[in-house]
Amino acid sequence: MDKFGIIEIRVLGKKGNLKLSPDNYDVKEIISMLENIEDLLYPTSIKDRPIITYDIQEGYVKHIFKTGLQAIIAFGAVLSQVQSSNSIDFLEAKTAIAIENIQNFSYQKNYDFELKTSIDKDFVFKINPQSKYLRTENIWVDAELYFYGILINAGGKSKANIHLDTQDFGSITVDTDKDFLKDQEENLLYKKFGIRAIGKQNIETGEIDKKTLKLIQLVDFQPKYDDSYLSSLINKAKVNWKGINPEQWLYNIRGGYDA
Repeated sequence: MDKFGIIEIRVLGKKGNLKLSPDNYDVKEIISMLENIEDLLYPTSIKDRPIITYDIQEGYVKHIFKTGLQAIIAFGAVLSQVQSSNSIDFLEAKTAIAIENIQNFSYQKNYDFELKTSIDKDFVFKINPQSKYLRTENIWVDAELYFYGILINAGGKSKANIHLDTQDFGSITVDTDKDFLKDQEENLLYKKFGIRAIGKQNIETGEIDKKTLKLIQLVDFQPKYDDSYLSSLINKAKVNWKGINPEQWLYNIRGGYDA
């Protein structure tokens, strides 16, 4: 069995009085589609994803993407569910945003988009100026969020941000102020930090829209052994345990059970 499958995204419309074709389809429009395809297919596993190859063909304009068969099967199932529910609120944020981008492009250019896969060539998912594949705003709310990891990058020419490599969320990008980074006296790179941020969270699924994160506070998360602090805790504990027989206390906690 072939390990690869195909997604075809057909774009129908006009450039003035001319029917759309690869000859009059602007490179910016191609780039827009290329920027969305990765989030459509691999919203959570960009690092280890298979290669995605691309071709553009006649027939108005046909974007042809070839990649791993498993992703194609999953994508076909996603399109089917979106069509039957007429909603994208249940999708991963990246996938939902990618579909929103295509929908908005359809509004702006008066284009029709037809999406289908090599798995089920009879099923065609359509996005056009009459469809409304947009997320419901009231299920995405501002939330205060906390992340822990290693700071692997900081800066940016026009837009400052920091990149934190986390165990639970992978690499996340958090917007910050240039002045905040400029005022740091020590090198932040490759140190452990806790990040307090604000971002959009889905109140139904708990999913975080990682593209909306903005820094509130950066917390040094370098665990250090502090002998004096430990001694102070021991001394406080001695006062509380004064007059208590630890063996009898443990016996009472166990309820008389002899482990």
